[in-house]
Amino acid sequence: MDAVDIVEGQLERYNAHDLEGFAAYYADDVEIFAFGAREPELKGIEALRARYAERFRIAGLRATIAKRIVKGGVVIDDERVEGLGREPVAVVAVYEVADGKIARVTFIR
Repeated sequence: MDAVDIVEGQLERYNAHDLEGFAAYYADDVEIFAFGAREPELKGIEALRARYAERFRIAGLRATIAKRIVKGGVVIDDERVEGLGREPVAVVAVYEVADGKIARVTFIR
């Protein structure tokens, strides 16, 4: 699978609220950053599972892609996330794929 297939696969599992399917697309040592942060806000697959287990309890949670840019192993998605509030939340996610898994994500909110 190429980087787009991997990012698209995790998005499909996210929208299905399939925690194990979603987590399977991420590296065991995945790091998730807020834009500009020096330290990850989340590190490791177990931390990812814990965060998204809680998120996936939100019945209306769903993400759609407004625009996607791909450059090698980097996929940049302009996303709209529903279910986190009254209005959809706009977020840019920068996915870095290495060795067939998402190794790092930086969110710009």
